Amino acid sequence: MPVDITLRDGMKTTINVRDHEWHADEPAEDGGTDTAPTPGEMMLGALGSCIAITTKMYAERKGWELEGVDVKIDYERFKGAEYELHEGDDLFVHEVRKAITFHGDLDEKQLNRLYDIATKCPIHRLLSTPTYFVELALEEEDEVVTEA
Repeated sequence: MPVDITLRDGMKTTINVRDHEWHADEPAEDGGTDTAPTPGEMMLGALGSCIAITTKMYAERKGWELEGVDVKIDYERFKGAEYELHEGDDLFVHEVRKAITFHGDLDEKQLNRLYDIATKCPIHRLLSTPTYFVELALEEEDEVVTEA
């Protein structure tokens, strides 16, 4: 499903998919108007939501009594050479910190499996495995503005 994003003034973007519309913005100190979450906050929200939904769907298929899922998530960017766990020459690396709480009558084996399933949600996989960006040509009716 394609997602359309437009930015016309300032830093606030409008995002459209299917029949849904929402916005992203930057804090005032970064040149935005702080009227919506930042793209990074939205990405973390997408990851946390994907984890919660994926684990809930898995528990339902198994017939487990998972009553709810809470996810707290944050990330920080580090210089690659200064991050002790990183072995490579990348300029930057990102550390994603997440805490997941599963609510319900679940035993240790079920909880461990749910923590494992949390790493297999589609957004987690998108972020943790190699991803390739393909630049597509604009359609003829799309306006292209370039400045010299």
